[in-house]
Amino acid sequence: MSYVTDYPAAFPGEAVIHFSRRLSVETDCSDVHEAITHHQQDFVLLHVVGREADFANRHVPGAIHLPHAHITAERLAQWPTDTVFIVYCAGPHCNGADKAALKIATLGRPVKIMLGGITGWQDEGFAFASTTLTAT
Repeated sequence: MSYVTDYPAAFPGEAVIHFSRRLSVETDCSDVHEAITHHQQDFVLLHVVGREADFANRHVPGAIHLPHAHITAERLAQWPTDTVFIVYCAGPHCNGADKAALKIATLGRPVKIMLGGITGWQDEGFAFASTTLTAT
């Protein structure tokens, strides 16, 4: 027996439930890039950390800078209530996306985290934008 199989794999039905739940709260850089590239962006992409100047220098194309500390019901009211928000932060070492997702979900809005954040986007080799888009 190896470390891999020290803990047995879940039964298929349990795995379906687990991975379905996980995919309901997460997406990845590749899927976001695909949606943006093919003009299928059916979500609002929020860059939820950092200073405005940092965002202006480098962010995922189409993202809006809305730091997690500034997320409120009033700020989200500019979008329809069924809008899906995709949030991202600096990368796996950052919990800003988790803080933003928790706040958005607490406000009763659908949300997913883009796994990898800026680091993941860069690792995938995707281009960054440098225009300033700020939530009003």
